[in-house]
Parts: sequence; structure tokens; C-alpha cells
Amino acid sequence: MAMETARPELVCGVHFFNPASAMPLVEIVRAITSSDETIATTRAFAETCGKQPVEVKDQAGFIVNALLFPYLNNAVRLLDAGVANRDDIDTAMKGGCNFPMGPFALLDLVGLDTSLSILEALYEEFKDPNYAPAPLLRRMVSADRLGRKSGIGFYDYRK
Repeated sequence: MAMETARPELVCGVHFFNPASAMPLVEIVRAITSSDETIATTRAFAETCGKQPVEVKDQAGFIVNALLFPYLNNAVRLLDAGVANRDDIDTAMKGGCNFPMGPFALLDLVGLDTSLSILEALYEEFKDPNYAPAPLLRRMVSADRLGRKSGIGFYDYRK
């Protein structure tokens, strides 16, 4: 995108987390052409907005999604393989890792279609098998079980 402008040194990415009003982290994405001044100005702006900025180079997933989505993907694989049920996997990750929610509750919040798209982008860039979307995730998206946005995903929200 930066190369489509007359001044690519003034372009960087800013990745907010959903919901942006509640999530403090923002990833500041340094393009190959981004100047140090552009990054510093963007970081200062994020801080004035009450955000906690981190800098990352421009690659699929940045920091958070590159680390988060193999975890979520492997939870789906464990479920599909019958290693444990949904509730036990969510409970294990909340209790064992002190996470505020388990992987299936988080997938439903993010959206299974969005999660699938993120995994596909990560796999396309890195060809790492940890990013290859779990078949169960693909089947659920094909069945329109997208999580909270559709009323049903790994959990049923239609009640």
C-alpha cells in the first residue's frame, strides 16, 4: 500500500484489537519504507489515545495473531480428534493458563469465518503446518456456524 503513495515513508499500519474501545494494545506495523519519524509519531498518537503500542514488521499476523492462531487452531484439532470436549478444553486453558476465556469462546467471539481467513493468510505466507486451518473449522464455516455473529459456533447463543 505504501508504494502506491507519493510518500511511502509516511505510511505505516495500525492494528487495533476488537473492541478497540476496551482493548489497550495496538500493533504499529513498520513497512519497509516507513520512516522512524512516522513510527514515532504514530506511537505517540496511540499513547495519547490511551493505547499500549508495540512495533512489528509488516508480515502476516503481526505479533498477536501469529502467536494466537496456532493455539486456537490446535484447540479445534484436539476437539476434532476427540482428545477432550469443548468445555474441558476451555476450562483447562482458563484454569491452567489463567486465560480470561477458553479457545472456543474466543473463536466464537472473533468469528469462525474471520479466524479461518486469518489462518489462511498465515498459512499462505509461511507455509507452516501450524497455520493450516483445521478441517473442523472449515466445515463449521461452510455450515454458517460462525460464532456469536450467526448465533451459533462452538457455543449456541440463540437461547
